[in-house]
Amino acid sequence: MDDKLLNIDLENIRKNKENWDAPFFIDVESYIDLKEIEIVTNQFYNEDIKNVIILGTGGSIQTLASLSHLSKKKIYPITSSRSVELSKCIEETNPDDSVVIPISRSGETLDVNATIGIFLEKGYKFLGISSRGVMKDLLENIKAPILDVPDLSGRFAGSITNVGIVPAYLSGVDVKEFLDGLKEAYDIFMNINRNPSIEFASFLFNLYKKGYKVVFSMPYSKNLEGSVGLLVQEISESSGKEEKGLMGAYQEAPLCQHSVLEYILGGIKGAIIPILYRIDNEEPDLNLISSIDYISGKSAQNVVDYQADATFQALIEQEIPSGMITINNPNEKGIASLIAFIQSSVYYLCLLLNVNWASNPKVNIGKKICNEALKNNLPSDQRKEIRLKLEKEKFKDFFK
Repeated sequence: MDDKLLNIDLENIRKNKENWDAPFFIDVESYIDLKEIEIVTNQFYNEDIKNVIILGTGGSIQTLASLSHLSKKKIYPITSSRSVELSKCIEETNPDDSVVIPISRSGETLDVNATIGIFLEKGYKFLGISSRGVMKDLLENIKAPILDVPDLSGRFAGSITNVGIVPAYLSGVDVKEFLDGLKEAYDIFMNINRNPSIEFASFLFNLYKKGYKVVFSMPYSKNLEGSVGLLVQEISESSGKEEKGLMGAYQEAPLCQHSVLEYILGGIKGAIIPILYRIDNEEPDLNLISSIDYISGKSAQNVVDYQADATFQALIEQEIPSGMITINNPNEKGIASLIAFIQSSVYYLCLLLNVNWASNPKVNIGKKICNEALKNNLPSDQRKEIRLKLEKEKFKDFFK
């Protein structure tokens, strides 16, 4: 980044931060009580529990997804009532070796409430994470233990509240190490002077001003895909308002080299910002055996790293603005550092755009439409008729 541009952006960050709420997500102590978690979850924290079933979506699941590779239990993320995932979970688990954790701050999340009854009927044990609403009432009726969710923006809150910490703790993740890692990382990234997250936000913002609209992430490790999913949600929901912002997207790498890289290198320029992610010390890793002499003896991840470096070099050669983010280790502290970097960067990007980093006002439009259709039991053909009528009204002269 050019120093002059970066200094201008630093000044605007300092100025615009007064326009919006302070970043609560840097407080890794006030919203969590590890002793209470230990007491309330004691009945589930034993060797008989092999499966942790999470009923949640969006911010309610994304932090756990970032930590899921560190779990000692099998995690089933049920993000909606899609029948394939739901059926598979029920087939592979049973009430004796599982705990179901529905998560919803409002207690009104359709994707959660639609699936509770199936597990309830089969006698699964429940541990609720909610503050109010239908879901909390239902769990109170069956005398399930419930832990509270503070009224905070969900996508930023998972890492410092019961939302992400309770299921991680029950899954065997070292949450103390994770929280310590967050604190250490925020001491670096949330210091409003030149630091990696401000540089990254400035990089994205100045490309945005040139017309770039999509941050396309390429994680070269399965252990990074949950964290990259968090970036996709946070950058899209946080920056994308008031007809401003960037959209996040990702596909696992090196698979994406064979599906979208041709477009990035040879298609329309000035639209996509590729970001590559890799790990210096991957866990686990193994040595390859091959008749190809320059492959045999190298580790599996080492070969992937060569591909990541080569792809990054190709992007630079083709004059594609791009970046590579590397963490040392995918353990609790490594993932904590990555999450802190992501959340700090998105916060700074929103300050540069001067939009509310914590809100997502448009999301409820579709939820309201869906709930009304369900309550009125509108059949499919009637829902389609409404859409066709809207299409004629809203897009009448669109292609003229």
